Amino acid sequence: MAIAEITQLTVEPGENRGKSFHEGGMSVLFKIFGSETGGALAVVEHAVDPHRLIPPHTHSDVDEYSYVIEGEIGARIGDRVVSAGPGTYVLKPRGIMHTFWNATDKPARILEILSPAKFEKFFEAMGDLMKQPGPDTPQKLAELAAAHQNVLSMDWVEELKSTYKLKLLGEP
Repeated sequence: MAIAEITQLTVEPGENRGKSFHEGGMSVLFKIFGSETGGALAVVEHAVDPHRLIPPHTHSDVDEYSYVIEGEIGARIGDRVVSAGPGTYVLKPRGIMHTFWNATDKPARILEILSPAKFEKFFEAMGDLMKQPGPDTPQKLAELAAAHQNVLSMDWVEELKSTYKLKLLGEP
């Protein structure tokens, strides 16, 4: 890709691009789009509210690389549970079920690198869905995930909610 094809060479602190949102206990702040990297990767930032759990899921075709900017997150990747503070990288490979959460009383922020870049399209659609939550939101989220080669699972949810005093993303 030639530099001339890139529309923006910097993303300033606090700058949000595209359909960034904060709904249901988590935000998605778009930073770098796959269209700007020839599809190699995309970068989003997530703020995770205190005591929030992201539904366990498996990507069939995307690897996620998370960098903890602020706060502390827990993660389960397959059978391994980790705790990660600022400066820690967490690798969530494709094909392995994983989840992450914020079990603290303070917000957490992570930078997420998605490789290849196509999964940011899921986050765009998720933002639209989360702005109008209802009783069918979990089902709609599962359908949306499946359309993006992502399988949501309720495995681990009750155990993690109980162990860490969490609420699932989107729960009041």
